[in-house]
Amino acid sequence: MLSAPPARDLPPPSPHSGDGPLVRWFWARYLRPEAGLLALAFVIMVIEGSTLGALSYLLEPLFDRVFGSGGSAALWLVGGAIFGLFALRAVTSLASKTLLARVSQRVAARMQSHLLAHLLRLDMRFFQDNAPGALIERVQGDTMAVQGIWIALVSGIGRDVVALIGLLAVALSIDPWWTLAALIGTPLLILPAAVLRRYLRRKAIHLRDQAGERATRLDEIFHGIQAVKLNGIEAHQTARFDAILSRIVSAETKAAFGRAVLPSLVDLITGFGFLAVLILGGREVAAGTRSTGEFMAFFSAMVLTFQPIRRLGDMAGLWQTGAASLHRIAGLFGLTPSQARPVTGQRPATLPPALSFHDVHFGYGDQPVLRGLTFTAEAGKLTALVGPSGAGKSTVFHLLTGLSDPAQGVVTIDGVATTDMALADQRALFAAVSQDAALFDESLRDNLTLGRQGVSAGQIDAALATAQATAFVAALPEGADTAAGPRGSNLSGGQRQRIAIARALLRDTPVLLLDEATSALDAASEAALATAMAQAARGRTTLVIAHRLATVRSAHRIIVMDQGVAVESGSHGELLARGELYARLHALQFQQEEVST
Repeated sequence: MLSAPPARDLPPPSPHSGDGPLVRWFWARYLRPEAGLLALAFVIMVIEGSTLGALSYLLEPLFDRVFGSGGSAALWLVGGAIFGLFALRAVTSLASKTLLARVSQRVAARMQSHLLAHLLRLDMRFFQDNAPGALIERVQGDTMAVQGIWIALVSGIGRDVVALIGLLAVALSIDPWWTLAALIGTPLLILPAAVLRRYLRRKAIHLRDQAGERATRLDEIFHGIQAVKLNGIEAHQTARFDAILSRIVSAETKAAFGRAVLPSLVDLITGFGFLAVLILGGREVAAGTRSTGEFMAFFSAMVLTFQPIRRLGDMAGLWQTGAASLHRIAGLFGLTPSQARPVTGQRPATLPPALSFHDVHFGYGDQPVLRGLTFTAEAGKLTALVGPSGAGKSTVFHLLTGLSDPAQGVVTIDGVATTDMALADQRALFAAVSQDAALFDESLRDNLTLGRQGVSAGQIDAALATAQATAFVAALPEGADTAAGPRGSNLSGGQRQRIAIARALLRDTPVLLLDEATSALDAASEAALATAMAQAARGRTTLVIAHRLATVRSAHRIIVMDQGVAVESGSHGELLARGELYARLHALQFQQEEVST
């Protein structure tokens, strides 16, 4: 199972740790489960790499015995051996690439699964600080970059290093001095390689950041496509996207230049080594002290080292790219939720519970939202929260459902502080419907059940009926199995809200939270649904946020909020009689309704 945690794990290294701890962490967490297939692929690549050394070794008898006088008897033997090497190379190359492809896909899938599961455990503050597009790029782009580098490393060690060792062994066996002449310029690569390492790491990090910006911009454009079209800003958005692409093109070009420097230097030094061998070895062959077969075997061995050396040289650049992404991934795994919650905490003893805020303070960054909020929603009754925009009403829902914890003060559920409860236990108490009904690009049935098993067709039908959704669902091409579309785009705003209300009813929780749950409905539909919701709220503690005060007249208690505090509370009639903020808001809405009619 790809999503299962590894049997043996190491904590992610710190962002400032070196590459060694990073490699050990990656091996323990992701490569170790594939050790068997990796070992098999490595052995096959070793066989593949060794064929190059054997091929160059066979060139000596080919030239000295087969091409010499009376060598026809050895023709089939040497030729058959050479053909066998090519056949073995073809088979081993096919097998190793297939095995590595399977392992690499499993490793990438496991990493993406673990990363998504970890990110979903982080609290809402993390998602407020990180754009969805950037997170998508971290889950997809960074893991694919890591996938590419470790395949290159395994291939390089298993095939190219073995091939290089075999070829150098053949060359040394023929003439150590010729070999020394061919490799005399190799030390000149040390300093450029060290400089390129730092340069490529910086460019790789910059590129990953730019890729995140590109994904974020695309997410913003497609998510806000209606606003883009209505405001005629297609050209503006394209220009902003082009600016990001220009930075990516520039960064990619510089990174490609850096990656190409070392292989190019290898080419120059290899060419210099070949020239030295031709001068030194050519004289000896011309003088008759060395055979043509020996020289061709040596020369072929050195020529065949060309590609392994170039690939190993290019690997330095690839490693910097992959290591930058791996550090970013490890950094994400090192994040922990800022909410300190017990794994198994206290639970309310009485359901439905009372909900209480005791001098609660909360803010977003440096912007305070709640400034000492105190109120109680009585158990099993309907309580409404009203007040001007920005009063902090929606923040109340965030604190109740554990999306955030109070900075000061205490939120209690049946007397139990939310910070003493496990998040799963706390959220299991609530069903919430917001004015922005979030639906997934799945069938309506899947949106209603949200993966819960054992929900019967009768329960779904009853919830749809209560939410006044039966008629429109039955009229859809596939009924409840009709796809909702991206973000519910196949439905109208009112239809999305009815599905969200039905979903909340199916959860059958002791507390119902409604945040402008009927805002997208017409007056007649809202009145019908309000009656049905009142029936559904029986036996539940219900908390309603409403801007249209006419919808909360029947509430047992109305809490009036302003600037993060509760300034009034009482029934509709009591609050009107006081003539304070609630009465002023009610009069203003009444005047607006008269004007609109």
